[in-house]
Amino acid sequence: MNRRILAAVLLVILAALPFIAQATGQSALLSLASRILIYGMAAASLNFVLGYGGMVSFGHAAFFGIGGYVVGVLYHHADTETLFWGFIPGTTQMLITLPAAILVSGAFAAIIGALSLRTGGVQFIMITLAFAQMLFFLFVSLKTYGGEDGIIVRRTNELPFLNTRDRAVMYWVVLAITVAFALGLRRLTKSSFGTVISGIRQNERRMAALGIPAYRYKLFAFILSGMGAGLAGALMVNVLRFASPDMMHWTKSGELMIMVILGGVGTLVGPFLGAAALLSLESVLASWSEHWPLAMGLILLVVVLGTKGGLMALVTRLTGGRK
Repeated sequence: MNRRILAAVLLVILAALPFIAQATGQSALLSLASRILIYGMAAASLNFVLGYGGMVSFGHAAFFGIGGYVVGVLYHHADTETLFWGFIPGTTQMLITLPAAILVSGAFAAIIGALSLRTGGVQFIMITLAFAQMLFFLFVSLKTYGGEDGIIVRRTNELPFLNTRDRAVMYWVVLAITVAFALGLRRLTKSSFGTVISGIRQNERRMAALGIPAYRYKLFAFILSGMGAGLAGALMVNVLRFASPDMMHWTKSGELMIMVILGGVGTLVGPFLGAAALLSLESVLASWSEHWPLAMGLILLVVVLGTKGGLMALVTRLTGGRK
């Protein structure tokens, strides 16, 4: 089947999911699907620097959490009618909170990337992890915003002409943003910028010899990746109506890494497949036994070692197509 036709069929099914959930009485299906799409965006953002740029960031949850906290903090100040830093008013308008989350996450990614990208290998991994943990403990200490208990966002951010409090409407908003994100990411990876990033991953010295400023390109890619993760975090807080320091913990970075590896490193669709597989397995196994992490680990080992390239590699072999 033509890939465009397959994508169109999948999009129609995803768009009809609220009606399917209502018809089957599976109301929890919408929440699961929303989380899969959001985690897929976060994992795809990580995959851009990991799979395409060769930068193994183990602190990407920091940007995911920052994006979420931008929504939570702005809601807190709107609810209490106070000013952030004495001059920034709170808001619950999604057209403001989402761009703010993207910009703030990008600013933090610029700072962290500017410092960590001066190293490489294990040092880079440890520095990104250290920065993420620093931010985690910072937000744990902020009692004004709930400390380790986090912030409860009692109302989903508002969009003109849409009732975002309705789960189905919020799901469609998440789906629309995910589709736009995926198309933008595809265009980015196919662009000359994406080609340069891939070239730097393969041989940074050769690219530098050609006169290409590798550090500048890697930093820009890192910033874009952080902005994508921040957008995902902001959407997650809107869906769950809760922002917590746990969004920044190193275990969350590990989950994103597992989604990328499980779905397929260096592929566009792989991170979304990995997010779908991981969250679906977690939901099913948790309902069967309290020892579900053991079964989850065994399944992940079989998939990763057996497919030799993740789920996307398996799908590619079965369909006889390209990644």
